[in-house]
Amino acid sequence: MEEQLRLNLTVDSAAAESEMEHVDQGPVTWRDFVQLAKPGIILSNSITAFGGFWVASGWNVDWVQLLYTMIGTALVMASGCVLNNYLDRDMDTKMARTQQRALPSGKMSPQTVLWYGIILGVIGVSGLWLLVNPLAALFGLIGLFVYVWIYTAWFKRTSVWSTVVGSFSGAMPPVIGYCAVRHDVDAGAVILFLILFLWQPPHFWALGIRRMEEYRAAGFPLLPVVKGTFITKISMVRYVVLLVPVSLLLYVYGYVNVIYFYAAIVMGLYWAFLCIKGFKAEDEVLWAKKTFIYSINYLTVLFIIMVLTTVATK
Repeated sequence: MEEQLRLNLTVDSAAAESEMEHVDQGPVTWRDFVQLAKPGIILSNSITAFGGFWVASGWNVDWVQLLYTMIGTALVMASGCVLNNYLDRDMDTKMARTQQRALPSGKMSPQTVLWYGIILGVIGVSGLWLLVNPLAALFGLIGLFVYVWIYTAWFKRTSVWSTVVGSFSGAMPPVIGYCAVRHDVDAGAVILFLILFLWQPPHFWALGIRRMEEYRAAGFPLLPVVKGTFITKISMVRYVVLLVPVSLLLYVYGYVNVIYFYAAIVMGLYWAFLCIKGFKAEDEVLWAKKTFIYSINYLTVLFIIMVLTTVATK
């Protein structure tokens, strides 16, 4: 199956490039540049970066440092998203939800997008290094490298393990925020990393089941495409069940109060319940859509509660 997917990708890529060069979508606007950076992804991940910074600060917030951290982290994430668009431009022409984007539609040239992504990354990493601290910049650079070259350019096109590999980069924003304050990798940084690392696969696999035929047509060897929905659901349950106790470690180590503890239990167990319901779902697409939406709300609400229940430090 994986060999066939790679063959389809190779055969179709040249034709996709040719089509991109001959489509006239009108003048490029600033909105096209914004959309290339995937603002929705930047927003959700910025919430986790803010949460990491706040937990590390213990309500003793250096607001200027917070501003530098958020801007630098956002620019690094934007760079990764833009370069992701650049590398996926051939495959995006085959998916209904992506083929109208500025790059696969031919509205913007690949060279413009490439340089746009590189410039964002250089400014973002340099800003973290000069205005925050080298450790935060290092994690930003690692996250960017893994997302662009290990995940997008390699595993996303060749392996069902791509989602797990991508989770390493997806877990970096709260670590950047945390290390911007603590200048060290301690228990808090590790716990925040693990929360995001375990959250991402079941979140993305729900989308994968919902859009499975699109991913199949594009040649992405995503887990539900290669192994089927049953195996994917089992994998989702494994990650969510493990996420529940891991999320509670923030309370165990004294970073948050008991309100977070109970909220994390309830939200995590309900997500596990939703995943288990998927085995008997009559409409898998509808179930996957609901589960995907819940996963987004879970992460957002969890980090909001995390911020509000952070234990103040003297």
